[in-house]
Amino acid sequence: MSAVASATSTALAVRDDEAYRRRLYRLADRRRRRQPRTGAPGAGASPPGLVLLQLDGVGYEELRHAAGRGLMPTVAGWLDRSHRVMPWRTDWSSQTGASQLGILHGSTFDVPAFRWYEKETGDVMVCNRPRSAAELQRRAALRTGNAGLLARDGASRGNLFSGGADQLALVLSVSARRDRGNRSRAGYFAYFSDPANAVRTALSFAAEVGREIGQSVRARTRGDRPRVARGGLYPLIRAFATVIERDVVVAAVLGDMLAGRSAVYADLVAYDEVAHHSGPRGRDTDQILTRLDRSLALLARVAEHAPREYRIVLLSDHGQSPGETFLGRYGLTLKDLVRAGCGLPVPRRADGTRSGAEARAAVRAALHRPVEETGEEAHPEPGPDPVVLASGNLGLISFPDLPGRASRERIERAHPALLATLANHPGVGFLLVDGVVLGADGARARLDVPGEAEALLAPFGPGAAEAVRRTDSFPHVADIMVNSAYDPATGEVHAFEEQIGSHGGLGGEQGHPFLMWPTDLSSPLPEPAPGTAPDPGPGAELVGAEAVHTVLRRWLTEPNTPRPAPTAPGSGTTPG
Repeated sequence: MSAVASATSTALAVRDDEAYRRRLYRLADRRRRRQPRTGAPGAGASPPGLVLLQLDGVGYEELRHAAGRGLMPTVAGWLDRSHRVMPWRTDWSSQTGASQLGILHGSTFDVPAFRWYEKETGDVMVCNRPRSAAELQRRAALRTGNAGLLARDGASRGNLFSGGADQLALVLSVSARRDRGNRSRAGYFAYFSDPANAVRTALSFAAEVGREIGQSVRARTRGDRPRVARGGLYPLIRAFATVIERDVVVAAVLGDMLAGRSAVYADLVAYDEVAHHSGPRGRDTDQILTRLDRSLALLARVAEHAPREYRIVLLSDHGQSPGETFLGRYGLTLKDLVRAGCGLPVPRRADGTRSGAEARAAVRAALHRPVEETGEEAHPEPGPDPVVLASGNLGLISFPDLPGRASRERIERAHPALLATLANHPGVGFLLVDGVVLGADGARARLDVPGEAEALLAPFGPGAAEAVRRTDSFPHVADIMVNSAYDPATGEVHAFEEQIGSHGGLGGEQGHPFLMWPTDLSSPLPEPAPGTAPDPGPGAELVGAEAVHTVLRRWLTEPNTPRPAPTAPGSGTTPG
């Protein structure tokens, strides 16, 4: 009985955040005694450190909703006392690959989607493939001329890209290396070398697997709609994203703060992974947000014992839009519709497009198996068959046998019925073909004619035409870009992947992430002229991840200058 009681109390203690925090304090005290930080970075007149925490997939409205309902008391408390929050707007490609590349490296140029086909090489680029991520990072560094946001005494944890940081853990763009410079798994070794951490995470992992199985069974029993398959390995993948990756990333950030690093950027992917399969709002995602909030509280408490002051900034890379999948609503995939429009054989049984969520790639990288997909999926065979790719509710169609970017005339000569078939389908919102936006019933707008695209794309919200216009300028934009239909009344879209919470295109909350910052930092928006009152205007927001990068780079060097805090509880939100 004594042995059982001892083992049980130990297991419960290692899962307790307070016990975990006390252990970290003891480690911090030992480190300070061994390594006095006199003259170290952060001492003297150096600015406070910056901890940038990305809540992957949490949109602006979802954050406000969670804080207002008490799901995230730590966030709510910060908004009442010390922080402000505002939305920012993504490009057409509202997904982690484009947004995080822009935030960390300052460029989203030529990232038209989560995955796309490059005709000159015959390769499919996918943002969460290690080799693709490394190539995108190289292109961004070449375009901007700088190493990244974290190049100076920074750390990158759990991200697709390094941001130029020297301290790396769970970074996908370096996980494909086969040399000693590959430190993508260093965070796992450091974390699980502590037996208490291993026990803590193993118990939580097992509980999360059981929780997902139970939630999935209840959803089927209730007949919830929309719904996607959640069997197979998904319970393990979800538990990896919501427990293992979260715990390892949080522990790495805690270590960075106790080491006094100048800048840390970490991605917490738990909400995004669950929202893809359970929907953006509901009991499943509410529980995930509450646990993320506890992690934020732990980080804030440990920051009080760090050798330098830290400012904690929260942000997201995109939001999530709900809706039944294209396959579930219409009984066929986008690829089936394209083949039918081209007069090609269509399979009798429609197979769903596999979800491209980041957690699957993270699992492979953690197991040291970042296997690059081979065969037709990664290197489509040249020929007349179109290459059809899905990125949330954004579809891309390319014709390998048509060199360069195909014009509308060439597409119609080769496949006379295709464009009309796509544009008039009820699940399609609009097409982009060689500088022209096509809608249902013959609607057409040229991007180079002022006002035409704005009128046609008005249902997709402010800035939609400008986002499409920018993507149209990319060298690797697809021959046909397809955005799903969008219902402004419900906020629903139809993902071309098997996701009931999706992002990647235009329509709804997916394009409206948030930026939340301490009030002693300057406003992300341009400061008003001297002698004039601040007036950001209705709906004022940052546009594009590159603009967010500029703001974060400015904050890295700002001195500790107190600024006015919100005057009343709940006023920590800018207009709009």
